[in-house]
Amino acid sequence: MKTESLAKQIVESLKQALPNRQSFTALHEPVFQGNEWDYVKECLDTGWVSSVGKFVDRFEYDMAAYTDSPYAIAVVNGTAALHISLLLAGVEKDDEVLIPSLTFVATANAISYCQAIPHLVDVARDTLGLDPIKLAEYLHEIAETRSDGFTYNRKTQRRIAAVVPMHAFGHPVDLDALMGVCERYRLVLVEDAAESLGSYYRGKHTGTYGKLAALSFNGNKIITTGGGGIILTADEGLAKQAKHLTTTAKVPHRWAFQHDQVGYNYRLPNLNAALGCAQLEKLPQILHKKRQLAERYKDVFSQLEGAAFVEEKEEGTCNYWLNTLLLNQPDELIRDQILELTNDAGFMTRPIWTPMHRLPMYSHCPQMDMTVTEELEHRVINIPSGSSLYEDIVSNEVTL
Repeated sequence: MKTESLAKQIVESLKQALPNRQSFTALHEPVFQGNEWDYVKECLDTGWVSSVGKFVDRFEYDMAAYTDSPYAIAVVNGTAALHISLLLAGVEKDDEVLIPSLTFVATANAISYCQAIPHLVDVARDTLGLDPIKLAEYLHEIAETRSDGFTYNRKTQRRIAAVVPMHAFGHPVDLDALMGVCERYRLVLVEDAAESLGSYYRGKHTGTYGKLAALSFNGNKIITTGGGGIILTADEGLAKQAKHLTTTAKVPHRWAFQHDQVGYNYRLPNLNAALGCAQLEKLPQILHKKRQLAERYKDVFSQLEGAAFVEEKEEGTCNYWLNTLLLNQPDELIRDQILELTNDAGFMTRPIWTPMHRLPMYSHCPQMDMTVTEELEHRVINIPSGSSLYEDIVSNEVTL
């Protein structure tokens, strides 16, 4: 009875928060209210629809300006961005790369593309992301820095090359503490900022703290290019190499096909970039609407017993890409009952990802104690988060 009661309360709270919703409310969907049609039509009219064109250059320039990153390189998706970032960070075959087990599978997959090994670590309850304090304690036990300047796993004898935090649902991880760990153990910081466009840590955009970072513009992200990603870096040499690698490592020439290393066809088409340019123009308004929606949820769920709305932390500004409820206690039965009743009621809700250490292809990877990860797996529920839901709130307030 307790299980069903909480689930019903959450359904009623969602109805209260979104009074003018349609019969089905998606978890997150794109909104096209700017120049998308005009920019995409220009590509069609001019024939510039493929891997070169003015919108690719503009998208890179605009994204660098928005994030205040010196360089931004557009690619076909966020996973490709992370793959190239890891290669440029020096990750090699059989290296270990530290990542949260509680992440989307693409984080681990990108490491596998490098023929490296995900080393799975626990997360913090307050940020839902990598826990730097627990990581430091763990590395003190299992890691050693040798005379060659690199850190090694004493148990496996493999080099630990990098650490990749993921800013879950747009909530920045504790980057100050994490950078301290990276400095102590000489680890390269590569940010998986796929979900955090528009999020800031101590006034600085996520993705600009690491040596490199990857952003995503999949159809479900805060803005979309249909499918696309960006590599951010402050290093001019790495930026040039990223552009070279992602364009099949082709040596510039008027007509000759000369390639000087193994490259990747990760280029973002001009057609997709056009969509991204129009979307980015509207990002400030999108972020405003999403913050208003989050405020609405925070108010509605404030009286709920048994679960709480996840708010941004004092040192961070969250884009609230996916709004999140956190059950007071981990309970798979209650979580699944809530998921069932909310979806039956027309509200698309989702659990957090299955942790990487539970997936068959990564279960054998080196890993630390996963107490918080396994707890959050049965506590986290994402609720509808699209910026268009803000209009429903406003229209209802006007009606009232």
